[in-house]
Amino acid sequence: MTRFPKLLLTLSIGSAFALPAAVAQTSLAPASAVLSKASAGVTVADSTFVKKAASGGIAEVELGQLALQKASSPDVKQFAQRMVNDHTKANGQLKQVAADEHIRLPQSMSAKDKATKDTLANLSGDDFDRAYMKDMVQDHRHDVAEFERESKSAQDPAVKSFAMQTLPTLRDHLKEAQRIAPKDQSAQNSSR
Repeated sequence: MTRFPKLLLTLSIGSAFALPAAVAQTSLAPASAVLSKASAGVTVADSTFVKKAASGGIAEVELGQLALQKASSPDVKQFAQRMVNDHTKANGQLKQVAADEHIRLPQSMSAKDKATKDTLANLSGDDFDRAYMKDMVQDHRHDVAEFERESKSAQDPAVKSFAMQTLPTLRDHLKEAQRIAPKDQSAQNSSR
């Protein structure tokens, strides 16, 4: 009879020491598995794409805001508002992808985009409208090509999904920019 209570006491004490160690192992394992999964899935190419897309998205919003102030054409102003709205939304989605994948995003636009903004800021009226829409056509051609490439070649599923979901909007932006830009150019040609 004395053996059974001693055995029970020994098992209880042993379990009490073993339980915290087991709980610590199970609670640490998922966290490290999540970190290694996220880190392993993002290639340098995917990370570079995300950073460039973030910088470009910031530029689209800032240039759109500038166009809302300086454009003379109602079509250009409407397009600029769409740039602000759509790229603000996409920037928010991209921030979430970057946070999930542990990618540090730039907080401002590239030097090239800053130079474009400075150039546009010195224009007004029809000159601004033509230059802004010309830049939007060129920029969206480039963006569509990059997003098409990333939607096919991205290794990280979240990055690939972002590229695929954003691509139709960028294609629509390009189509709209091309529709507006020639109209402004034809108005310029008819005034000569």
